[in-house]
Amino acid sequence: MESNKIKISIIGATGYVGAELVRGFSAHPYAELIHLTSKSFAGKAFSEIYPVFRGVCDIILEEGYYVQIAKDSDLVITALPHGVSSKTVPVLLENGARVIDHSGDFRYKVLATYERSYKLEHPHPELLKEAVYGLPEFYRNELKSARLVANPGCYPTCSLIALAPFLTKGLVKADSIIIDAISGVSGAGRKADLAYAFCETDEAFKPYGAVGHRHTTEIAEQCGFLSQKSGSEIVKSVTFTPHLAPFKRGMLASIYAKPSELFKDVSSEKINEVYQEFYNNETFVRVLNNKELPDVKSVYGSNYIDVNGLYDPETDMIKLFSAQDNLGKGAALQAIQAANCMFGLPEDTGLKNVVRGV
Repeated sequence: MESNKIKISIIGATGYVGAELVRGFSAHPYAELIHLTSKSFAGKAFSEIYPVFRGVCDIILEEGYYVQIAKDSDLVITALPHGVSSKTVPVLLENGARVIDHSGDFRYKVLATYERSYKLEHPHPELLKEAVYGLPEFYRNELKSARLVANPGCYPTCSLIALAPFLTKGLVKADSIIIDAISGVSGAGRKADLAYAFCETDEAFKPYGAVGHRHTTEIAEQCGFLSQKSGSEIVKSVTFTPHLAPFKRGMLASIYAKPSELFKDVSSEKINEVYQEFYNNETFVRVLNNKELPDVKSVYGSNYIDVNGLYDPETDMIKLFSAQDNLGKGAALQAIQAANCMFGLPEDTGLKNVVRGV
């Protein structure tokens, strides 16, 4: 083990998010994987579960003793279900590790909103105040000293990055936001569930969780924080509908909102200018040129998110679009970007060239 490397452990390493974390950190020059846990495959090499990693990551999977894992690690990344993380993460923190958590258990500042959305009682509500929402584009300064990072949901990332420039400047009406978002099947996780079997999803396309999806409140809370910066009306709720599409990985958000009084000169060209100005110095947010619109194929396997928007004068509606890989910028690779912030590294370390071929 090289002493100058960040010692990283992953709890829940054989799910899709865990496997994507292994892929990302395997190419990271300053990271060393120490412990990989899996209840289902303990005792087997990681490369037995994912043969593409033969000779790349042959670490033996373990069920995991969390106290020891924390003591051995500089950073522990948890890829556990909500309700499980809220009990596991405190143990890791108490034993000296910094943590990035992928569940929804620490993403909210308002306890009542979390408990209503997840229908759970939080065992450690005090940690909600401490946790930093892991979107580096918005919270990079807070991430530098964070002990606990709540990695955002994939749908919130796709939605918030598209909306942020317009919320922070008060350019859209706070009560007008409608989000239709589409995810690849890997967003459901690695599980044997008939609804996600090949014959059920191939050539299918459908909405789900159309009312009350838990990411709705996560998006709304963060939209509220972003809109506060504008000094104008604060977003309190959004209309959000997720959809399942028959591809493995990828996510596309189509977002509709009415221009505010501050955006009377709205046009497609002005929308693009707002994006270009806001994300001018961001490595992983790619603002497309002119009226080119995002495509999930263009971000597959990467930490990039592509954005652009148009104005429809017939309906006086702003249309914003974003595309990302739901396992990349929507989950694991964004966690690596956040980890880079936490340990004082350039955000693109180990990530800039992590892209798919043809």
